[in-house]
Amino acid sequence: MGGGRKLATSKQTGLGSRDSIVDACGLPEMGSRVGMNRLALRASRIKQKLQSTLEPSVLELEDVSYQHAGHAAVKDQEEKETHFNLKIVSSKFQGQTLVKRHRMVYDLLAEELQSGLHALSIVAKTPQEAGQG
Repeated sequence: MGGGRKLATSKQTGLGSRDSIVDACGLPEMGSRVGMNRLALRASRIKQKLQSTLEPSVLELEDVSYQHAGHAAVKDQEEKETHFNLKIVSSKFQGQTLVKRHRMVYDLLAEELQSGLHALSIVAKTPQEAGQG
């Protein structure tokens, strides 16, 4: 996942107790506070919903909305954070097909999908598949 913005935990960034917006290199992103707050809101909600249910050991969320800015489906939307790449590793995926894993994620994010999240690219693995166990 390259080129976009990610939401990383403070443990990953060393910036304190709150989550931070970081660029693809893991550095705090500079830019308008309003834009950062809007991203932080959607990204934080997504992250919280996934963490609370799936208890992932890895959760990487990258905003790639800038790649789709001129597309007809999102061109006139007020919400600009519409496309994300997700990499998630969870033991809750054990014994589940790839389709079932994606359904689990989409079910958790149904409200986001109804309120402006247009697309989500998902890589969903178990810890064993990710080489963690």
